[in-house]
Amino acid sequence: MSRFPEEMKVIPWGAWVVAVCTGLGIALLLQLQGLPNDSKLIQVCFSTLMGLILFIYTLLIGYVNGDARRRGMRYVMWTLLSIFIPNGIGIILYFILRDPLPQVCPKCGVTVRSKGAFCPACGAALANTCPACHRAVEPGWSHCTSCGAAVIKI
Repeated sequence: MSRFPEEMKVIPWGAWVVAVCTGLGIALLLQLQGLPNDSKLIQVCFSTLMGLILFIYTLLIGYVNGDARRRGMRYVMWTLLSIFIPNGIGIILYFILRDPLPQVCPKCGVTVRSKGAFCPACGAALANTCPACHRAVEPGWSHCTSCGAAVIKI
Protein backbone atom coordinates (compact mmCIF):
# COMPACT_ATOMS: atom_id res chain seq x y z
CA MET A 1 0.00 0.00 0.00
CA SER A 2 1.28 3.44 -0.90
CA ARG A 3 1.99 6.04 1.78
CA PHE A 4 1.70 8.85 -0.76
CA PRO A 5 -1.73 10.14 0.43
CA GLU A 6 -0.53 10.30 4.05
CA GLU A 7 2.67 12.10 3.04
CA MET A 8 0.69 14.66 1.02
CA LYS A 9 -1.22 15.55 4.21
CA VAL A 10 2.09 16.73 5.71
CA ILE A 11 2.13 19.72 3.34
CA PRO A 12 0.50 22.73 5.05
CA TRP A 13 -2.61 24.17 3.37
CA GLY A 14 -0.85 27.52 2.94
CA ALA A 15 1.78 25.84 0.79
CA TRP A 16 -0.99 24.40 -1.40
CA VAL A 17 -2.45 27.87 -1.88
CA VAL A 18 0.93 29.40 -2.70
CA ALA A 19 1.78 26.54 -5.07
CA VAL A 20 -1.49 26.85 -7.00
CA CYS A 21 -1.18 30.64 -7.22
CA THR A 22 2.44 30.59 -8.38
CA GLY A 23 1.91 27.75 -10.83
CA LEU A 24 -1.14 29.34 -12.42
CA GLY A 25 0.43 32.81 -12.26
CA ILE A 26 3.60 31.84 -14.10
CA ALA A 27 1.62 29.82 -16.66
CA LEU A 28 -0.67 32.77 -17.33
CA LEU A 29 2.22 35.24 -17.45
CA LEU A 30 4.15 33.10 -19.93
CA GLN A 31 1.00 32.58 -21.97
CA LEU A 32 0.37 36.32 -22.21
CA GLN A 33 4.02 37.28 -22.81
CA GLY A 34 4.93 34.65 -25.40
CA LEU A 35 7.51 35.16 -28.11
CA PRO A 36 6.01 36.51 -31.35
CA ASN A 37 7.51 33.82 -33.62
CA ASP A 38 6.34 30.85 -31.54
CA SER A 39 3.36 28.80 -32.58
CA LYS A 40 0.39 28.79 -30.21
CA LEU A 41 0.86 25.08 -29.39
CA ILE A 42 4.49 25.54 -28.35
CA GLN A 43 3.58 28.57 -26.26
CA VAL A 44 0.78 26.70 -24.45
CA CYS A 45 2.96 23.64 -23.82
CA PHE A 46 5.90 25.71 -22.55
CA SER A 47 3.80 27.88 -20.24
CA THR A 48 1.94 24.84 -18.85
CA LEU A 49 5.19 22.96 -18.26
CA MET A 50 6.82 25.90 -16.47
CA GLY A 51 3.72 26.38 -14.32
CA LEU A 52 3.72 22.69 -13.40
CA ILE A 53 7.42 22.73 -12.52
CA LEU A 54 6.98 25.77 -10.28
CA PHE A 55 3.88 24.17 -8.69
CA ILE A 56 5.81 20.99 -7.82
CA TYR A 57 8.86 22.94 -6.57
CA THR A 58 6.65 25.02 -4.28
CA LEU A 59 4.95 21.88 -2.95
CA LEU A 60 8.36 20.36 -2.23
CA ILE A 61 9.29 23.41 -0.17
CA GLY A 62 5.96 23.06 1.67
CA TYR A 63 6.69 19.37 2.29
CA VAL A 64 10.09 20.25 3.75
CA ASN A 65 8.38 22.70 6.10
CA GLY A 66 5.69 20.24 7.24
CA ASP A 67 8.00 17.24 7.49
CA ALA A 68 10.66 19.11 9.48
CA ARG A 69 7.93 20.32 11.84
CA ARG A 70 6.63 16.74 12.19
CA ARG A 71 10.11 15.45 13.01
CA GLY A 72 10.82 18.16 15.60
CA MET A 73 13.56 19.78 13.53
CA ARG A 74 14.24 23.47 12.87
CA TYR A 75 11.52 23.87 10.25
CA VAL A 76 12.06 27.59 9.58
CA MET A 77 15.75 27.05 8.91
CA TRP A 78 15.13 24.08 6.59
CA THR A 79 12.38 25.94 4.74
CA LEU A 80 14.64 28.93 4.15
CA LEU A 81 17.51 26.68 3.07
CA SER A 82 15.27 24.87 0.60
CA ILE A 83 14.13 28.22 -0.82
CA PHE A 84 17.46 30.04 -1.06
CA ILE A 85 19.94 27.29 -1.96
CA PRO A 86 19.61 27.16 -5.74
CA ASN A 87 18.72 24.30 -8.09
CA GLY A 88 16.86 22.28 -5.45
CA ILE A 89 20.06 21.45 -3.58
CA GLY A 90 18.53 22.67 -0.30
CA ILE A 91 15.65 20.20 -0.73
CA ILE A 92 18.07 17.37 -1.53
CA LEU A 93 20.16 18.24 1.55
CA TYR A 94 17.04 18.11 3.70
CA PHE A 95 16.19 14.60 2.52
CA ILE A 96 19.76 13.45 3.16
CA LEU A 97 20.15 15.06 6.60
CA ARG A 98 16.68 14.83 8.12
CA ASP A 99 16.14 13.23 11.50
CA PRO A 100 14.18 9.99 11.85
CA LEU A 101 10.50 10.18 12.72
CA PRO A 102 9.88 10.37 16.47
CA GLN A 103 8.37 7.28 18.01
CA VAL A 104 5.82 6.95 20.78
CA CYS A 105 6.58 4.85 23.84
CA PRO A 106 4.08 1.96 23.96
CA LYS A 107 4.07 2.00 27.76
CA CYS A 108 3.73 5.69 28.76
CA GLY A 109 2.92 7.45 25.45
CA VAL A 110 5.81 9.95 25.56
CA THR A 111 7.18 11.02 22.17
CA VAL A 112 10.84 10.05 21.88
CA ARG A 113 12.95 11.87 19.26
CA SER A 114 16.15 9.86 19.43
CA LYS A 115 16.74 6.36 18.17
CA GLY A 116 17.51 5.15 21.68
CA ALA A 117 16.70 1.68 22.90
CA PHE A 118 14.80 2.80 25.99
CA CYS A 119 12.17 5.43 26.81
CA PRO A 120 13.72 8.33 28.77
CA ALA A 121 10.51 8.78 30.81
CA CYS A 122 9.65 5.25 31.94
CA GLY A 123 12.59 3.07 30.84
CA ALA A 124 10.52 0.75 28.63
CA ALA A 125 12.33 -0.98 25.79
CA LEU A 126 11.72 0.71 22.43
CA ALA A 127 13.93 -1.56 20.34
CA ASN A 128 15.63 -4.92 20.54
CA THR A 129 18.46 -4.81 23.05
CA CYS A 130 21.33 -7.02 24.00
CA PRO A 131 20.61 -8.87 27.26
CA ALA A 132 24.24 -8.61 28.35
CA CYS A 133 25.34 -5.04 27.53
CA HIS A 134 21.88 -3.46 26.93
CA ARG A 135 22.90 -1.77 23.69
CA ALA A 136 20.47 -1.45 20.81
CA VAL A 137 20.61 -4.15 18.17
CA GLU A 138 18.95 -4.10 14.79
CA PRO A 139 16.11 -6.42 13.80
CA GLY A 140 17.34 -9.68 12.36
CA TRP A 141 20.59 -9.80 14.33
CA SER A 142 21.15 -13.01 16.23
CA HIS A 143 24.16 -11.73 18.22
CA CYS A 144 25.25 -8.36 19.61
CA THR A 145 28.07 -6.65 17.72
CA SER A 146 29.45 -5.12 20.92
CA CYS A 147 29.74 -8.12 23.23
CA GLY A 148 28.76 -11.14 21.09
CA ALA A 149 25.89 -12.30 23.32
CA ALA A 150 22.83 -13.95 21.79
CA VAL A 151 19.99 -11.48 21.18
CA ILE A 152 16.49 -11.99 22.58
CA LYS A 153 13.85 -10.51 20.30
CA ILE A 154 11.01 -8.36 21.64
